[in-house]
Amino acid sequence: MKLPPLPDTLPRAIEARGVRHNTLRDLDVDVPLWRTVVIAGVSGSGKTSLAMGTLYAEGLHRFLEGLSTYSRRRLTQAQRPDADRIDHLPPALALRQRPPVPGPRSTVGTMSEVLNVLRLTMSRLGTHRCPNGHDVPPSIETQAMEIQCPTCGVRFEAPGAESFAFNSYGACPRCTGIGTVFEVDPATLVPDPGKTIAEGAVLPWNVGGRRLSMFAAGELGVRLDVPYGKLSRTEKELVMTGEPVKQEVTVSGRDGRPVRLNVTFDNAVTAAQKSDNSKYLNSHTCPVCHGTRLRPEALTSRLDGRNLAEISALDLDAIAGFVASLAPLMPSSLERLTAGLTRELETAVRPLLDLGLGYLSLDRAGATLSTGERQRIELTSTVRSATTGMLYVLDEPSVGLHPGNVEGLRKTIGALAGNGNSVVIVEHDLDVIRTADWIIEMGPGAGRLGGTVVATGAPSALMRDKKSIIGPFLAGRAAVTRPPRGASEASLTLTVKRLYNLRDVTAGFPINRLTGWPVRPGRARPRSCSTAWFRRPGRGWPATRCPPTYGSSIWDRCDRWWRSTPRRSA
Repeated sequence: MKLPPLPDTLPRAIEARGVRHNTLRDLDVDVPLWRTVVIAGVSGSGKTSLAMGTLYAEGLHRFLEGLSTYSRRRLTQAQRPDADRIDHLPPALALRQRPPVPGPRSTVGTMSEVLNVLRLTMSRLGTHRCPNGHDVPPSIETQAMEIQCPTCGVRFEAPGAESFAFNSYGACPRCTGIGTVFEVDPATLVPDPGKTIAEGAVLPWNVGGRRLSMFAAGELGVRLDVPYGKLSRTEKELVMTGEPVKQEVTVSGRDGRPVRLNVTFDNAVTAAQKSDNSKYLNSHTCPVCHGTRLRPEALTSRLDGRNLAEISALDLDAIAGFVASLAPLMPSSLERLTAGLTRELETAVRPLLDLGLGYLSLDRAGATLSTGERQRIELTSTVRSATTGMLYVLDEPSVGLHPGNVEGLRKTIGALAGNGNSVVIVEHDLDVIRTADWIIEMGPGAGRLGGTVVATGAPSALMRDKKSIIGPFLAGRAAVTRPPRGASEASLTLTVKRLYNLRDVTAGFPINRLTGWPVRPGRARPRSCSTAWFRRPGRGWPATRCPPTYGSSIWDRCDRWWRSTPRRSA
């Protein structure tokens, strides 16, 4: 069937007139729709003010205007830009340069949604275990709500996708799906046993109303004027693990008169837990799920001989091969179902591989990812949504990306525009800028010297435009030059035994020099070494809480260098 042609009156560009936001000075600009548009220019020239502060903020504001007043009150709204008018603006979504750090329940699998498809695949194509311990292989019969074991005949409920979700039904009962448990370290509660309780020996009792537990302990027979280290065993047990009992205590009122109060005695451990102060806590791998986050029943189902935790521990490169191997293992009766699920998995994994994230495992905690890794995962999730008619605003998506992975970024951005969306990118990378359909160059300088459009057009047009500052760089007629520096003789050495994907790594860092680290993602991430730098035992992290594998030889050397180096006055 032949579709009718698009009307000639259809808008071709977003028309922004008289924009006065931050450094933008009565800016008039047209941003082509249904194309990839790069906003380029020197830092501070107004790129982000135009992309995020104007186009995204106004697009989001218009979207929220369509919601009820009740809903709008509960959503954070960006400041509306100061402009005479902005016409033909689609609903907008932003992929920021620095996405928020995920919570403790987020992993690469949950952030990329690959785990959602994998959980469904495990429930439909996995081999499940009956209550009597027999394995039930996948078949057309196992797709029902209730499964009958072919060995012993027992019927049991078929596990669904939620049975393998550590954020809901499949969560480990001990750690509730986090993979680690936090327990109070008794050594942190009384760091100085030479003090008496009255002098503040029990730290959790020294905060606000918690001091009432100290008086309650005195009424219960604990000597408050004796150094904690000299208390009897019975007294120490009451302080640390005593039962929560009601106790009448006498305290001084504001006027100095004694006041009798009925309080509930909280022992030191309970008081530390209620204070939510991390300095009292030690974290370690959950002893029940061993860090898998899943309840034991969820680990009995297997797909090609692996349970969900073992599959999640594979990196994405290996998972791509694992998915390809599933089809020959399934019975012919499940051929259509297998093809659909494996296709969904391949569709979810492929954009991540294109962006150079194949080294990440699905069980990698989201909080340990670099900013660039988080942004690229967010970008792939956006592409998978396959929406049409949206405005996507990307803030420097090439940050942290190795040049070898830029082609994958271009392919992903092209998929967004190819779905009928408008893509606006703030970018400095020349390779990304060259592939744009249209460039808006801001400048000519930064701050008060910026805020205007220097040149617009296709990349080939800017290469010939004499007003364009970036044109010569796009054409290869200009290059960035830097003055040479002499070699630095002194250096600091960092040794990391084991951290994330680092194994027995030793690196030297010249002093008083900017050190670059041009590596492909996942080979030796600077974030991993920065973590080792700042988590030195005894420097802000209690030695009992710091992983024992962190290299620490650098710190003694740092201390010696710091003490021996003359200080420069302000």
